[in-house]
Amino acid sequence: LKVRVVRSSPPSSQFKATFQESYQIYKRYQMVIHKDPPDKPTINQVRLVPVSFEDPQFKSSFNKSATLFAKYQMAVHKDTPSECGENEFTRFLCDSPLEAENAPNGPECGYGSFHQQYWLDGKIIAVGVIDILPYCVSSVYLYYDPDYSFLSLGVYSALR
Repeated sequence: LKVRVVRSSPPSSQFKATFQESYQIYKRYQMVIHKDPPDKPTINQVRLVPVSFEDPQFKSSFNKSATLFAKYQMAVHKDTPSECGENEFTRFLCDSPLEAENAPNGPECGYGSFHQQYWLDGKIIAVGVIDILPYCVSSVYLYYDPDYSFLSLGVYSALR
């Protein structure tokens, strides 16, 4: 048995070289030990979308996100429809005091508020609202389709 400590952040060349193999072991572990379904969302099914009505991806998915938010709030938190309408969704999870910034030495996506959308079979099944800042990522809120609660999307999002 050989054990190696491999730097993951920033990713070392060893980490990059063994990433796929490590990921496959992780996925198999999750399926066998935790009974995760093989179609649990993967990194390829997660979109990071800036919270901006000028952003085409944000605009095109806004209604789906707002509808999913209302479904989640009513099922999980027992909100009434009037408590989780489009205006409430916008005020709570779209209006942000953070200004978008693309610093030359910052992340490719820039700094600011984002909706991390989880898609499965062409459908948004969860949204993590996050703020990306120079020294941290802050998870603001996560909502998901209650029909997919068996995927433990809150846990998956936190680990991701």
